[in-house]
Amino acid sequence: MNDFLQLLRRFVPPYKKYLGASIGMNILSALLGLLSFASMIPILQMLFQVKEEVYNYMPAQLEVFSIESWSNWLEAIVNNIFWYLSQIIAQHGGSTALLVLAAFLVVTTVLRVAAMYLSFYYMIPLRTGVVRDIRNQINEKIISLPLAFFSEERKGDILARVSGDVNEIESSVMSSLDMLFKNPILILIYLMGMFFLSWQLTLFVLLVLPVAGYIMGQIGKNLKKKSVLGQQQWGGLMAQIEETLGGLRIIKAFNAERKMQNRFTESNEGFRRTTNRIMRRQQLAHPMSELLGTITIAIVLWYGGTLILNETSSIDGARFIYYISIFYLLINPAKELSKSVYSIQKGLASMDRVDKILKAESTITDPEHPVAVPFNHKIEYHHVRFKYRENWVIKGVNLEIPKGKTIALVGQSGSGKSTMVDLLPRFYDVQEGSITIDGIDIRDAKVHDVRQLMGIVNQEAILFNDTFFNNIAFGVKQATLEQVMEAAKIANAYEFIIASENGFETNIGDRGCKLSGGQRQRISIARAVLKNPPILILDEATSALDTESEKLVQDALEKLMQNRTTIVIAHRLSTIKNADLIIVMHEGKIVERGTHNELLALDGYYSKLCAMQAF
Repeated sequence: MNDFLQLLRRFVPPYKKYLGASIGMNILSALLGLLSFASMIPILQMLFQVKEEVYNYMPAQLEVFSIESWSNWLEAIVNNIFWYLSQIIAQHGGSTALLVLAAFLVVTTVLRVAAMYLSFYYMIPLRTGVVRDIRNQINEKIISLPLAFFSEERKGDILARVSGDVNEIESSVMSSLDMLFKNPILILIYLMGMFFLSWQLTLFVLLVLPVAGYIMGQIGKNLKKKSVLGQQQWGGLMAQIEETLGGLRIIKAFNAERKMQNRFTESNEGFRRTTNRIMRRQQLAHPMSELLGTITIAIVLWYGGTLILNETSSIDGARFIYYISIFYLLINPAKELSKSVYSIQKGLASMDRVDKILKAESTITDPEHPVAVPFNHKIEYHHVRFKYRENWVIKGVNLEIPKGKTIALVGQSGSGKSTMVDLLPRFYDVQEGSITIDGIDIRDAKVHDVRQLMGIVNQEAILFNDTFFNNIAFGVKQATLEQVMEAAKIANAYEFIIASENGFETNIGDRGCKLSGGQRQRISIARAVLKNPPILILDEATSALDTESEKLVQDALEKLMQNRTTIVIAHRLSTIKNADLIIVMHEGKIVERGTHNELLALDGYYSKLCAMQAF
């Protein structure tokens, strides 16, 4: 109960006016339901002469704060309705009275159905709004979370939470609202009508209904646990699809289609079995509620008939039939209440998975009182130590990078080069030591201000399914076409962009799939050129290119590096011979530093790396 109340408090408040309107329509619909079926009493009592009685007009006066006055007012209203019908029968005959009652039944039913429709009508903006808000929150959280969070999560599973889990939450929220605001309102109003007709019979009903509710509750007891397993398996399926799409080239190259298909088929079958168990238990709700409802009605018929036959109650045959009609109206919201319990359990299971994202804490945050971070002199690493999990990846590194200089990081794979540059824009935060820009710890400045100083060109050019223009202008507000064209020229990308179908408005496909590797890299460089950052990070920007593309990209990089502070990670040592300082890393430590010639003279790690590449 507390779980879904908390869920409502989180997502429903912005839509209170819609919820209020829907509740009002539900109340009106319930009252009109009572009113429409009330026409059965005079039909039975007067037209079919179940009861013969003479009625006189009775003035109805209501005093708001008097219970006795309310009772007298209601009694007068009921009496005057019978009096009016008796007058119609006396003057125009029973068929006319029947026509009036039929018209009354139709009109009240039309109004009841209209009120019911409006209750759903006002819930639609709430339903769609909640789904939109949850997805917006997830996307905003995904963007704000540090990279460390996603190293533990599969992309496909995250996609499953944004799609399937959010839909389950939507159903859960709606069922929760039905449980809290629709069905209880209907049940309460119908019970009030039943109490008004016969308090004895209604007390008996209230003893029987909880037993049926308890049985329904026991059936759905373990549904949430099974739903959690089902959503996890769905996330696994989505992750496999995402992996397959990303690795199709390798799958086909190694003739692994059958292996991947078998892997997916096995996981899909497991998800199917879990879904079968969930849906079978869920579908048990309707037949069980039907059976229990019929049993309950049979018991009520027996007990009510006993009261009438023994004349121990004020209720007569006509009112008893009206009572049973109201009880039938009561059964439907009671059934929906039992279905809501199932849906809520599934929704809460999905909410637990979504909350793993929404409630994840970001360790990369702005300080309470951020300071400005100019860059006029140098970047410094002071005794920096960092680890992803248990083992230290960076072990006590000290490094000074003067402004305007080019620093190259070299070393074997796993030596800590990429981690070193990832710490500078605060993709991760150091665990020990500090990184400063002009003496200011980057953790004391806004993350936005720190990253605004930097441009990054990665080994794999990260592009988006958009136009050339939007990819180059990515992250630069109000960039003009002239500025984008100039950046493309500097990056040696202008010619092939102009030669494309729509020039700078040509869509480059998913991750730039319509371009070659060298073209993608030059678009990535053009993006960095347009940003015009004082600090440039090049993470093996030419290692995946052929010789011709490498020359074009290297020329573009040299133009980009002019008058900038540049940190270069390179496996191809030929590309960093002219660096102002080369840093050689081994197992998280700096083992050598100097110019190309100085390091060769040392005949150490760097010399061995050069010898291996020459060989």
